[in-house]
Amino acid sequence: MSDSSAIDPDEIRIWQAKIEQANRNNLLCHCKSCDREWVSSRREPCSCGSRQVESIACWQFPDG
Repeated sequence: MSDSSAIDPDEIRIWQAKIEQANRNNLLCHCKSCDREWVSSRREPCSCGSRQVESIACWQFPDG
């Protein structure tokens, strides 16, 4: 029995590509050592030298 509501594999690939694009140049970084925050296109150490940096994709935050 086929499920007509199942997502097509091509649709999944398109969705994944859109998420990947949204993540590019849009990572909110927070240094756990000095509390500095910045937006970057990649995970990187803080300017204070700490590598204890949390990175969250900005698209996860609502506008407003």
